Amino acid sequence: MSEHDPAPLRGVPEELERALAAEVSLGSRMRHVAVGLAGGCGAALIAVLWATEPLPLPARTQAAFAGLIAVGLAWAAFAGRVLSRRRPLFARDRVLGARLGLAVTVVTGIAGTALAAVRATTAGTLATALAGAALIGAAGLVLVRARSHRRELLRLRDALRQPAPEPPSASGPASTSSRRLP
Repeated sequence: MSEHDPAPLRGVPEELERALAAEVSLGSRMRHVAVGLAGGCGAALIAVLWATEPLPLPARTQAAFAGLIAVGLAWAAFAGRVLSRRRPLFARDRVLGARLGLAVTVVTGIAGTALAAVRATTAGTLATALAGAALIGAAGLVLVRARSHRRELLRLRDALRQPAPEPPSASGPASTSSRRLP
């Protein structure tokens, strides 16, 4: 009686089993824990550095610190949201994370390029802009893949929700037309 009964898994497509296993795996949850810890610890470290400065920081440095703290807290909040929900399919969360990553990458790329334009040589500015563009492209690719994965899971869900076609009866369609009700 202690054996696992595979009866509930009968009729579940292999594709869905693989998708569910990947979404609820320990590895997936641990990646979200790592993202949350990295964001929270980064935000806390920057806040401590800012708070312990003996002299007031310049306004640009304060703005940069505030921005970095906001990014770290956003990643920590994202991970906390994902981990606190008990839903097996995190495709929507993956799209949300990819959007957050793209937004942060765009802002960082633009700010880095602007800072390099003010302080660096033309070669330094160009290198910074190219690195920013490459990172933005990678973040955009992650978003495209996340949306594609979500669309595929939604397609699979919709296919599973459709009622199964009824098997043809043994008597066939002719027998139903021959029966007449009074």
